[in-house]
Amino acid sequence: MSQLSDYFDYKMDENGNPYMEVSVRGIVLLRLSATNKGTAFTEQERIALGLEGLLPPQVTNLELQVDRLYTNYRRQPDDISKYQFLRAVQERSEVLFYALLERHLEEMTPIVYTPTIGLAVQKFSKLYSTARGLTLSANNIDRVETILDDYPLHDIRMIVVTDASAILGIGDQGMGGLIICIGKLSLYTVGGGLNPFHTLPVNLDVGTDRTELLEDPHYLGIHEKRLRGQAYFELVDKFVSAVRKKWPKAIIQWEDFAKNVAFDVLEKYRDQVPCFNDDIQGTGAVALAGLLSACRKKGESLADQKVVVVGAGAGGVGVARAIQEGMVRDGLSREQARRQMFVMDGRGLVVEEITTDAYKLPVAQFKDVYENWEIRGEIPDLMEVVSHAQPTVLIGLSGIAGLFNEPIIKAMAKSTRQPVIFPLSNPTANCEAIPEDILAWTQGQAIVATGSPFGDVDYNGHRYPVGQGNNAFIFPGLGFAAVLGECSRISDAMVLESAYALADYTAEHYLAAGQIYPPIADLRKVSIVVATRVLAKALEDGSSSRQELKGTDLEAYVRARFWKAEHLPFKYSPPSTPSRGCQEASSR
Repeated sequence: MSQLSDYFDYKMDENGNPYMEVSVRGIVLLRLSATNKGTAFTEQERIALGLEGLLPPQVTNLELQVDRLYTNYRRQPDDISKYQFLRAVQERSEVLFYALLERHLEEMTPIVYTPTIGLAVQKFSKLYSTARGLTLSANNIDRVETILDDYPLHDIRMIVVTDASAILGIGDQGMGGLIICIGKLSLYTVGGGLNPFHTLPVNLDVGTDRTELLEDPHYLGIHEKRLRGQAYFELVDKFVSAVRKKWPKAIIQWEDFAKNVAFDVLEKYRDQVPCFNDDIQGTGAVALAGLLSACRKKGESLADQKVVVVGAGAGGVGVARAIQEGMVRDGLSREQARRQMFVMDGRGLVVEEITTDAYKLPVAQFKDVYENWEIRGEIPDLMEVVSHAQPTVLIGLSGIAGLFNEPIIKAMAKSTRQPVIFPLSNPTANCEAIPEDILAWTQGQAIVATGSPFGDVDYNGHRYPVGQGNNAFIFPGLGFAAVLGECSRISDAMVLESAYALADYTAEHYLAAGQIYPPIADLRKVSIVVATRVLAKALEDGSSSRQELKGTDLEAYVRARFWKAEHLPFKYSPPSTPSRGCQEASSR
């Protein structure tokens, strides 16, 4: 890999020990989040690097620093304050941020990711304090190559990019979408082992159609309506072209694009650059993994299931596609898999002969399936589908709180002894039903998982585990495998393998206890398993250019390349010809 930055780089000494080489001294080291060890700089480093007198005299270690930060974190009055606290730590010191997050992963993941991140996105302009990542818009896209050249990190391998048109369940958030990309990348590092100095969050600010943002003088994004059509894709084309030229090994994760463009963007660019859409493919994989675990818990096969997916956006159709692939893998024909899948949109059941949305057609139902049903309108609504189709699985990605009401859930319980019910919409306020109600309405028979974190439920003297179908179980391992394999594409087989890897991990460690997803505390362990399996699949199907890895211990290879949040020794190496960036940083 090439040098990380003009300011710093990771090196190995003659004995194979890692250290950080820096080309700046003094206060600049304390202002760069990549190089700031704070009070952990040794006395010798303080003398050599011009830090004497700039820090308290007591030298501390990483554990003491983390303890102090955690104490202050616990003092924060609410979740958004905790989010701001952690982001401030990240901007001061990447190592400290990730060391803190790693030690308190289950507690802090809901803060740096869903559900708290949704509120942070909405408050972006009010909370903004420090620059991170890149924002590209119609105002600067023609200078994108220069912008990438000027970026202080030189060897980018993972880019998370959004146009913020469909953030979680809260819709168009304009400039605020950058927060989602920052949050995703923090999980790539703490969960997936990816070096944070190989990552880049990008917001494509193509405007916003949200009136309150356009009329807010404090809103920091472009105060114009969203680009659409040819103008939109010209901007994305320029972004992709510049990335291919500057960082040809970079993986692109498309994040929170609205349904009307999410599938078009993925299909347009997936053969040009290695890329995937987490809302379509990541959500699909994590839902499929949970359903596989639920089937194992019930002692049934995936091919036996009838599935209702409510919500036909990027996430809903992505889930339906993934489950369809799983059913085909389980022995069904593709037609039969479709006949056992009922996808609902705002009008009702998605039907092949009626829908006008091309991206829904692969999961659309056939009209003859319901021709003998008694229905009130042209197409069946949710209750009519549940009543007539007698599904075994109900999955929500609608973003509509309370949609799975008592009559719907009780109708599900009549269809099957152990209904599988996954209200997966995020954030928590958009969840289709809460686990406590689902279990009460099914007399404790339902197998429940949610998108946002919920506690286990006590019902009728029993404790029922509630799994979290969190995409973080998929995308860090999937992306890390693609980086390690220097993949030219992210194949459908790689994504499908990630789902089965997660399901197999759950079966080995948690299914006996009734859990269908592992706890977030296991995120790093899960990611190692996912990355290993996905890398093997990429080598098998030719997606990986690292064919020399065939026959090697891939798990050991993945583990050895996990980035560690640790303070390394520093060595100063003055730049022979300071770059413009170094000169400007030193002058400040």
